[in-house]
Amino acid sequence: MAEVGPPPGFAHFVSLRLPPARGRYLRPGKAGSAVSHEQAAVVGGVRALLRAEGAVVLGVALTAYAQFGAGWGVFALWLLAPDLSLLGYVAGPRVGAALYNAAHSYAGPVLLLALGVFAAMPWAVAGGLIWLAHIGLDRALGYGLKYATGFAATHLGRIGRADPW
Repeated sequence: MAEVGPPPGFAHFVSLRLPPARGRYLRPGKAGSAVSHEQAAVVGGVRALLRAEGAVVLGVALTAYAQFGAGWGVFALWLLAPDLSLLGYVAGPRVGAALYNAAHSYAGPVLLLALGVFAAMPWAVAGGLIWLAHIGLDRALGYGLKYATGFAATHLGRIGRADPW
């Protein structure tokens, strides 16, 4: 039987798997893993800096939205729309984390904002600013990008109550 190797080129880059370590796939938090989620999450001053960065993104997005003048009703209606990506957790933690991370990365709203600015599409500008405000709020509150092992494991540290066991 032929041995299956890593996916070629770009497919390996976008894979949800962690890179192989000495011929084995080690996942944070799993038995035999070299790194736990607590070690992979940022701590101390770096964590505080990332949360402050989220607060700055929120403030800038709110200020720009106020200047843009699209209406606060629209803002309130769409502010929590990126959290619909949480429905991915119904299909499992890997799918949920991938969808959540796609909806909570700065790349999407920045591209939408650029489209709105360069193509003169006011709805895209408003959508990009609302989306940026949502991500900034999440990061300021400590909700980071998710690991595939579960919702509570984020790059900003574990969220929720500690496991009593």
